[in-house]
Amino acid sequence: MPRWWRTSRILPAVLVGLLVATLLVGDRGRGGAARLRLDVTPAVALVDQPLRVRVNGLAARERAVIAADAEDHAGRVWRAEATFVADANGVVDVSRDAPVHGSYSGVDPMGLFWSMDPPDGDASSFAPIWPHLRRDFPVRLSAVGGGREPATVTVRRDWTAGQVSFTELTPAADGVRGLLVLPPPDVPRRRGVLWFGGSEGGVGGLYDAPLLASRGHPVLCLGYFGASGLPDSLHDIPLEYFVTAAELLAPYSGGEPAVISYSRGTEAALLLAQQRPDLVRAVVAYAPSSVVHPGYPYTGAPAWTYRGRPVPSGPIPVDRIDGPVLAIAGADDLLWDAPSYAAELLLALGGPPHRVLLYPDAGHGVGTFPYLPSKTVHQGRTGEQTHGGTRAGDAAARRDGWSEVLAFLAAL
Repeated sequence: MPRWWRTSRILPAVLVGLLVATLLVGDRGRGGAARLRLDVTPAVALVDQPLRVRVNGLAARERAVIAADAEDHAGRVWRAEATFVADANGVVDVSRDAPVHGSYSGVDPMGLFWSMDPPDGDASSFAPIWPHLRRDFPVRLSAVGGGREPATVTVRRDWTAGQVSFTELTPAADGVRGLLVLPPPDVPRRRGVLWFGGSEGGVGGLYDAPLLASRGHPVLCLGYFGASGLPDSLHDIPLEYFVTAAELLAPYSGGEPAVISYSRGTEAALLLAQQRPDLVRAVVAYAPSSVVHPGYPYTGAPAWTYRGRPVPSGPIPVDRIDGPVLAIAGADDLLWDAPSYAAELLLALGGPPHRVLLYPDAGHGVGTFPYLPSKTVHQGRTGEQTHGGTRAGDAAARRDGWSEVLAFLAAL
């Protein structure tokens, strides 16, 4: 056989061997160890949807540190990290494995997300850029182990799915201060939601609304004090103001909307449902009250008025409420006695279809949507407030409670 023929057959085999060796070396880190691979799925998802985080390429029982970083609206980088031990196949699966130490404990697929802390230690809550200004925020995850090159992945957390629209409402033009958030045109319409908060003031529900609108719910995020053109504090707020908001939302809602409210706002929600059952389809009450409290800060002025008269303090009447009420409370609420208030509401309402969800390790921060970091001590309008519960307890309550709220609204 000619020498050139033998050579031509040998060279391809040599080249293939070199290519395979190159690929093997390319998948190795320093010292010949396999490279780490960090898999996060899905890479793009709504903020309230969980992710699966896995690390491959470790040695059996080798330790790895997985971290998550995200930037808030002020440009501060929040961070969480935890150390895990790989299984016999060199894999860490955060959905299956508990960290041996770190920012959180126990098996929690999203523990790295809700346990992030800022660099300065003030972690009352994580506030991204408002969704109507930026509709997503990135979270960078990294994995380090065994002296190898770090593996990194950036995932996108979306506030909206599709073309959600945002329209500012003003007292001069619309009679209310708020933001109207409408679903994408191609998403089937569901029950509308009137959303307002409690004693923090301002326009409530700005983060919740795009998540609800992405699922077909038109949302009116309403402010009733502590915003431009509104009273500075919670006093002498006419219930007719909430009537105006409900009537404004009704045409987008296909009928009377549901109301989602928080803390002091639950008083107005229940009073609205009581006085105008024709305008309220259902109520979701986070950290609720069953009684009317005075104005806030407590100046002696009434919090609410109706037909020009103060709504008297005392138990909230509920006998005319025509739709279901879902009350959600943390058993360790230290801001006020939400567990007792929730029980009193259920007793007064008479049971099903009304329900109470009580979460044992949660405090006043029992809601709303999950997977953003928060603390149990907050800076309120009158100073520092201890909300009770634990970070893990609040996180678990939000995860479960949010799914209950979505199902509750979808059934209306």
